[in-house]
Amino acid sequence: MIDETLSEAKDKMERTIEAAKEDFSTIRTGRANPSLYSKVLVDYYGSPTPLQQLAQFATPDARTILISPFDVSALREIEKALSDSEVGANPSNDGKQIRVTLPELTEERRKEFVKIVKGKAEDHKVALRGHRRKAKDLIDKAVKDGEVGEDDGNRGEKELDALTKKYVEAIDELLKRKEAELLEV
Repeated sequence: MIDETLSEAKDKMERTIEAAKEDFSTIRTGRANPSLYSKVLVDYYGSPTPLQQLAQFATPDARTILISPFDVSALREIEKALSDSEVGANPSNDGKQIRVTLPELTEERRKEFVKIVKGKAEDHKVALRGHRRKAKDLIDKAVKDGEVGEDDGNRGEKELDALTKKYVEAIDELLKRKEAELLEV
């Protein structure tokens, strides 16, 4: 019972770490990267569709992303979605593809991105603590109902705390790396 609860909590925490990595990859550093637009949704024939499904990406140089839509009729909608995104770049359209030239990151903009990353990191830590709380509630209920002994319940809680600490530290490490990457000139 406790091992199942811990295993389930571990799986959820690992998924939270993966979500944090994905979130951090969408925040721009000094180099153009198609993953910046992985969360951009385009209104494609009335339904929000991820940009990655509508176009092919290329990075000819460090600050330029070329976006070639599979369906040229979606060009306007893709351009609108790119303009509305929080990446902070102006797309230009030549009728067949969209060129996004990312501006140089100023120190002020880098600091804004660091604040955004810290906020996202805190959100993911809150999610980890939520997984911990749910698992702890299950362990406490099992002890209260007599399904497991009190010693096993205490052992399970200690393992859960160690697991939570490990994943919180993993998010802190991801944050530290992303912050260094953002502040690197």
